[in-house]
Amino acid sequence: MVMAFIFMLLGLSSTKPNVEAATPLQQAHATFYGEGSGGACGYANLNTDGYGFQNAALSTVLFKNGAACGGCYEITCDSAKDPQWCIKGKYITVTATNFCPPNSSLPNNNGGWCNPPLQHFDMSTAAFETIAYYKAGIVPVLYRKVPCTRSGGIRFTITGKSNFELVLISNVGGPGEISQVWMKASGSNKWESLTRNWGANWQSLSNLQGQSLSFTVHASDGRSVTALNVIPANWASGQSFKSNVNF
Repeated sequence: MVMAFIFMLLGLSSTKPNVEAATPLQQAHATFYGEGSGGACGYANLNTDGYGFQNAALSTVLFKNGAACGGCYEITCDSAKDPQWCIKGKYITVTATNFCPPNSSLPNNNGGWCNPPLQHFDMSTAAFETIAYYKAGIVPVLYRKVPCTRSGGIRFTITGKSNFELVLISNVGGPGEISQVWMKASGSNKWESLTRNWGANWQSLSNLQGQSLSFTVHASDGRSVTALNVIPANWASGQSFKSNVNF
């Protein structure tokens, strides 16, 4: 029990399921693609952004136009369906960091794995090999949403200039998925509602130069946290700042 808890904290594989997971297991398939990528979610570096090799690109139905970015999934190979290629009893928790695009020129059961309405995970190679053998290529899996365990606070990375700023929000614990963000600049008394530009990037059309910035992050489970003055007034485009709050 102690070892399973340690594995869960580290995001590594274990032979025991996540007992905190309340959602039932669902069926899907999984493939792999190299080391993984922050791609369509916008994460620049999966290590510094808190995700490491335990990541996956999601098919259209799971990606939800970027709303799924940062969410965590417990995945195990369905050894009852594929005893030859599954590593029985192993599971891994991965973070949604990218989009697996559909390929309408290929059939859903032969290459078009990410076509709607399929539920599919295109995992990093290391994550895939935790639950299945490399030669399999594609395997049936069972999965469910689980809470994300992160080290440290939520990270805010700001880019842009003048009246267009993008804020990448990463290393989000708990539900992992963000549904809404509000920002307050030190030169204003009002909280501005940001809009999702793409993936985990949230957009402001205000001129924020020379102002410290606070954020309220609303997660998909309804909870909110506020990071006050997490970005200092002397910030520059491309800089990243870690808060002292998380879910």
